[in-house]
Amino acid sequence: MRAVNLILALALMMVLASCGAKAPPKILTYDGPPITSIQVQKANRKMYLLSGNQVVKSFDIALGFAPVGHKEYEGDGKTPEGTYWIDRRNPNSAFHLSLGVSYPNADDRIHALANGKLPGGDIFIHGDSPWTKRQVDWTAGCIAVTDEEIEEIYAMVREGTVIQILP
Repeated sequence: MRAVNLILALALMMVLASCGAKAPPKILTYDGPPITSIQVQKANRKMYLLSGNQVVKSFDIALGFAPVGHKEYEGDGKTPEGTYWIDRRNPNSAFHLSLGVSYPNADDRIHALANGKLPGGDIFIHGDSPWTKRQVDWTAGCIAVTDEEIEEIYAMVREGTVIQILP
């Protein structure tokens, strides 16, 4: 009887320990048309992956917690506006998977420094957002989608892809 109780207690501990465990990111493959650009429409909370002028896939997004206007300096909670490119891939992101956006550019740096501020950085498209479907903006300036969506986006988008972020 004592052995049965011990086995049951160990099984219960294993089940409870696994409840908080997060599944590792899935690195998917993609064999569709090449994604040549990304367009983000901040006002509509939409992101489009394009091949030429054809929309291949669209996503609902969450933005920085102060979504109106162009990012001006570190800590302002805004998502940048303008033309950038995907400059890095992070398979070990704190937000499931992430794709780096090349913000700040030279103009962003000049503007921030002229106002006595730092421009900030580390702007990404990333996962870990259960709020995108509810239109809650929560990031520090990034573009967030769900974990399942970033797995798909991560497979589709390559470094060097242009991203245009519109107001």
